[in-house]
Amino acid sequence: MNKITPLGVYLRGLAMGAADVVPGVSGGTVAFITGIYQELLNSIRSINVGALKTLITEGPLVAWRHINGNFLLLLMLGILTSIFSLARVISFLLEQYPVLIWSFFFGLIAASSLHMARQLTQWNGRVVLAIVFGVLIAYTVSVLKPAELPPTPLLVFGSGAIAICAMILPGISGSFILLLLGMYAHILAAVKQLDLLLLACFTAGCGIGLLSFASLLSWLFGRFQDMTLALLTGFLIGSLYLVWPWKHTLSYYENSHGELMALTRENVLPGSFLELTASDPQTLYCLVAAFFGVFAVLLLEFFGAKPEKTQ
Repeated sequence: MNKITPLGVYLRGLAMGAADVVPGVSGGTVAFITGIYQELLNSIRSINVGALKTLITEGPLVAWRHINGNFLLLLMLGILTSIFSLARVISFLLEQYPVLIWSFFFGLIAASSLHMARQLTQWNGRVVLAIVFGVLIAYTVSVLKPAELPPTPLLVFGSGAIAICAMILPGISGSFILLLLGMYAHILAAVKQLDLLLLACFTAGCGIGLLSFASLLSWLFGRFQDMTLALLTGFLIGSLYLVWPWKHTLSYYENSHGELMALTRENVLPGSFLELTASDPQTLYCLVAAFFGVFAVLLLEFFGAKPEKTQ
């Protein structure tokens, strides 16, 4: 296994943070493609009672090494840097150029699903069934209607615990889970406005959810690797429905701020998109954007597999 340099870990964190900001794209997908997914799960899982005993008996330095602290710290710094710097940019791009941006994400996820499928060591009926099951789960999640919940500290805490589980799953977007729970706009606003109370509740929920879920995932990978990979591949394929660029809004709802939000939408072809919305589908530009999404995955694969020189 190639040693990843500190800069390499930080850059992977930047890419994961950028993915986690967007509903429909998962930071876990980036971690998997860039070759740090297993190390990430093992590092998170090591933050347990054993780490606390090591801290008491052998001191902070040994405990820090026990939990792979440098790796986790650099990765988290990269994720936070990306989230706080890109929150406004992503919001602006999704508002001004939605069709092009979703085309990019469609290419990104389509290529990611192929990458995931290539990791399978064998193909049989159970593996195919797991892929189909994953597709159905992701599709079902993607067609659920968003809720509108008040951002109370307890609800924000619970939302963080649920969303973080999705954020480390390739193919399931934590941001989209927040959208379904009605918390995405509140959390994004808290990031922009530095609402420390709301962010503290959300972070605490994320921490609790992450520590418990990472252990389960690591156990599944250790005992049922192909089945787990197949399920995650299905998640990615199923999430393509969510990021399809050409959508027609069928109904709206009014949120707590009096703003009209899309309630139900259907995927349509570019020609129908023009007829139904009177908007240019920008088909050629969308194909180019999707190509860049595929290219981004190939780039991540290249740097994820490339040996990195250590000092």
